Formats: sequence, C-alpha cells, structure tokens
Amino acid sequence: MSISVFELFKVGVGPSSSHTVGPMVAARQFVQDLDVAGQLRDTNRVQVHLYGSLALTGIGHGTDMAALMGLLGEAPDTIDVDTIDDKMATIEQDETLCLYGDHTIRFVPGRDLVFHNDEFLPQHANGMTCQAYQGDELLFERSYFSIGGGFVLSEEEFSQKEQIATLLPYDFSSAAQLMDLCEKHGWTIAELAMTNEKAFRSESEVKDALWHIWEVMDESIQRGCHQHGILPGGLKVRRRAAELYRELSKQSDEERRQGLTILDWVSLFALAVNEENAARGRIVTAPTNGAAGVIPAAIAYYVQFVHDPVQHGDLKDQVVKFMLTAGAIGMLFKKNASISAAEVGCQGEIGVACSMASAGLAAVQGGTNQQIENAAEIGMEHNLGLTCDPIGGLVQVPCIERNTMGAVKAINAARLALRGDGAHIVPLDSVIETMRQTGIDMQSKYKETSQGGLAVNAVNC
Repeated sequence: MSISVFELFKVGVGPSSSHTVGPMVAARQFVQDLDVAGQLRDTNRVQVHLYGSLALTGIGHGTDMAALMGLLGEAPDTIDVDTIDDKMATIEQDETLCLYGDHTIRFVPGRDLVFHNDEFLPQHANGMTCQAYQGDELLFERSYFSIGGGFVLSEEEFSQKEQIATLLPYDFSSAAQLMDLCEKHGWTIAELAMTNEKAFRSESEVKDALWHIWEVMDESIQRGCHQHGILPGGLKVRRRAAELYRELSKQSDEERRQGLTILDWVSLFALAVNEENAARGRIVTAPTNGAAGVIPAAIAYYVQFVHDPVQHGDLKDQVVKFMLTAGAIGMLFKKNASISAAEVGCQGEIGVACSMASAGLAAVQGGTNQQIENAAEIGMEHNLGLTCDPIGGLVQVPCIERNTMGAVKAINAARLALRGDGAHIVPLDSVIETMRQTGIDMQSKYKETSQGGLAVNAVNC
C-alpha cells in the first residue's frame, strides 16, 4: 500500500476529517460516479444514508452539511467556507439541490438525509450509502467508507484494498523496513520520503507544496488568534485563543522565551487551529481534523523558538524535512493500524499526530534516524488507550485542549529522544501494533459515538 505525504497533509474544512472531509469527498464522488454511469440526467431524487459513527455524531461533526456540499460538487480543499451557511439555508428553504452544480432535483433534508443511529455497516464504523432514484425506481447505489484522515474508499475498493497504483521506488511497510532502507542507502528518513515523493512530482514541486501546507497551517493559527465569540453547536464553548494571544503578546522577547512561557505559546498555537476547526474554518488535516492543531503547533514552536539559520539552515528546507519525516511516520500508522477515532479511539488521532510531530521535531533538531524513531515511539506510547468521547458529538470538548496536550507531549518526546543515543527498549512497530490491538479491545462507546466517557458524564448544556 503506497501512500503520499500529501494524503496525510490535506487542506480541508472543519470540524472532522472522517465525519466532514470524508463524507464531502464521498458524496461528490457519488455524483461523479452517477454521471459516469449515465444516470445523472435521469435522477430526480437522491438519498444519503449514514451509519455507525457518522450517524451517531454526524450532526455535531457537520456530516449533514458535508454530504450536501459534496452533492453540490464542492470539494474540501476548494470550498469557500463563508458560503456554506447560505447554501445550506437555500437547500432547506427551497427543498432543491443542484447535483454537481448542473442538475437540479427536489431534495428534502429531513426525508433524504437518513441517520441510522443503531446500525453499523460491517466494513467500517464510518459508512454511508448514496442512492439515486427516478421516481420510485432505484437507478444507482453505492456505499463509501470514511476511514480516517479524509481517506475514502468505495465498497469495491474497500474489499479489494485498492490504494495508490504508483509503485514507490523505496516502499516500506514497517519501521524496521524504513530504518533498514535508510541505513542501506545512507539516507535520513526525510531523504527517503523525498525520493518516494518524486515518483509523483518533482523535488521542487514537493518542496513548494509542503511549504504551502505550512502556510495554510500558519494562516489558521493567525486567524484563530484574532477570532472571538462562541463556537457553533450548542455547547456555548467560548473561543480562548484570541484572549490568550493578547495577553502573551504583551511580553517582551526575553519574557516570552523564559521557562514554561514557551509552552503557553505552544498551547496557543494548538488552541487557535482547533478553534478554527470547530468553527468549520479552513485547516490542514494532519493527519486528521480532530488532531489538526498538534503538528502546526509543533512547527510553529520550532519556527519561533528553536530555528537558528546558522545552525539549522534555510527555514523552508527545515519545514519540508519536518513534514517528510512526520509523513513517513504517519504512513506506518495508516498502513498497520488506523488514524480513525471511530476505529481505534483518539489514540489514532491525537496519538498519531503526537508521534508524527515528535519525529519531525527530532529530525529538524539534528536527530539521527534512531533518535527520530525513538521520539515517534515515545509520542505514541504515552497516548495508548486514549478514548474519543466528544461531548455533544462536537469536536470541541475535550478535543480542542487535547491538541495542546499532544503538542506539548511531542516537544517532550523529541527532547527525551535527543538526550539519548537512539537506543530504546520498545520498537516503534511494537507500539503501532499495540495501538491497533488496543483499538480492537476498546468498547465502541469510546470510539467517536458520544455514548460513553465524558460525553455522558459531563453536563451537556
């Protein structure tokens, strides 16, 4: 299974990669598939059936919005987020929907968007089935599965495990293989990842695209630092990043670099991104939306508090190294376990993001491949068993603060690894397998269903 770093870092829209980005991609794909099948013009009614976690927490995660925007032909990386509310209001008011912006049908959300709260499709916890009708005649039907991080597979692809067809020159399926390949060719992890990415595009294109990813991440930090008010969804969660930014900005350069004050800034960076995510703003899936603040916060920490041009070289090259390294680690989790909270709990989101960020930080601070692997292992080891129990089905509590903790853990994991010589008792592969097994053992109520944990023990008001 070949994966590109750009599948793990994708520009998208909040609040959830599996519940918002994935369903939007799937609904859009359905309309395209319908057109290819020659049935688009004959269709006068469409129904979308949501199952499992998509049904149980779909409203809070914006799955309803995402499905409708996808049917309109919108894509997560290009949709104008400021137009979503107006488009949703138009569909509700007119009870019509223009499939792919080209073919208008009658669409009644209360009738045609169906939440099956007590039913899971057997293939995956995040399943949805789209149906096209002419009158009462079913013309076309297809099921899709949002498997985490915005990845979507049709039912056929899921059964065949189809992924990217491109053969990578130095593909790897385990951390051990990754380390062996690097040692054989005398490469860093980032250099091997770059070599593989060049199977898709030129080196300069890879660098420019990754730098753009960082620019979008940074923009989400900046926007989050200047937005006030209450987050949508009914929990009445107050945005805190702007107030924290105002307080921290009063510090002198010397004060902001003292002791634990740096961690206040790291927390700010993560809060800003995930408040933007909760507000359905533009963010980067890294590797999921629920964990979208960890890696940007870690990079911002490096950029603002660690990077030395004399010691570390060009900033763009260092950010690219961070992302390539983090991406290689993320691929291991994607291939051998999961990055879907609906499958393995939040260990698959915050835990994976923390592991990726730990590796990236170790890499840009001169760590050896062994130290980088150690950092990644520490980052995940201390997130094992982390549940996903969002209150009210919203990606807000505890999700937003959880990103601050993931970013701070990543910094500590990298520092611990860099203090050592790279030798460690627990291999990264063992931690990944442990995460997978833990996810299997975890009860479904702790896997993004809002049926357990904080979701039922905290007051929802």
